[in-house]
Amino acid sequence: MLAGKLAGRNAGALKYDLLTVMGAYALGQDKGRQRLVLRLMTLVTARYNWARDELAVGQRDIARLWRVDERTVKREMAKLRAMGWLVMHRQGARGRVSEYGLGIDRILLDSQPRWADVGPDLEQRLGADPVPDKVVPLHAPARGAPPDPGAGDEWALARALLHSGDPGLYASWFSGLDRVGRAGGRLTLRAPSRFHATYVATHLQGQILAALQSVDATLDQVVIDG
Repeated sequence: MLAGKLAGRNAGALKYDLLTVMGAYALGQDKGRQRLVLRLMTLVTARYNWARDELAVGQRDIARLWRVDERTVKREMAKLRAMGWLVMHRQGARGRVSEYGLGIDRILLDSQPRWADVGPDLEQRLGADPVPDKVVPLHAPARGAPPDPGAGDEWALARALLHSGDPGLYASWFSGLDRVGRAGGRLTLRAPSRFHATYVATHLQGQILAALQSVDATLDQVVIDG
C-alpha cells in the first residue's frame, strides 16, 4: 500500500497524490464534509510526520490552527476517527497529547472513485499499488433503520457512530458483528462467517477500534472472531 512508501523513493510525489485525492474527494461532498477534510488536510500539512506516520498535536493547538474552540476539535477528530481517516495510536493522558496516524488505506478506498477525474497519471501511480477491492459480503444485510444504541454498552454506541459515518459500509460489514465479551481493554466481536471476519479484521478493524475508543478510551484492542 501507499502507506509503506511515504518515506522512501518518490515519497514527495506520493504525498502530493494523497493530498490531491483527499481534496478531490472533499469537493464531491457536502459543505460539512468538505470543511472536515480541509481541516484534516491543513493539520496534516502543518504537523503530520510522514516518516513516522505520527500526528501528535494538542487540542488547544489544533483549535488555534482551525480557528475553533476545543469542543469543536474534539467533535471533528471523533468524526475523522469514525471515518477511518485518522487512527488512534496512543490515547493522551497526564499532560501527554494523543497520537494519531493517517488511515491511508481508507482514504484511498473512499477517494478511488475520483481518481479518474484527477487524471490517468494519478490512476497509474496509485493503481500500481491498489486499494483493497470493494468485496461484497456473501450475505449483505439490507440497509434498514439506524442501530439502537439503547443497550448502552460500548459496542452499541460505537455501532451508532459507525452507521452515522457510512450507512452503506455499516450495513455491509458492521451490522453483522455481535458483541461476545470483554476482558479489560480487549473487546471480542463475532462475525457471521470466517470470510466476513477475515475481511473486517484485514480492512476495517482500525475503523472499528477508532469508533470504540471514541466512546470508551479504556479500550485498546478489538478481536474479530468468525
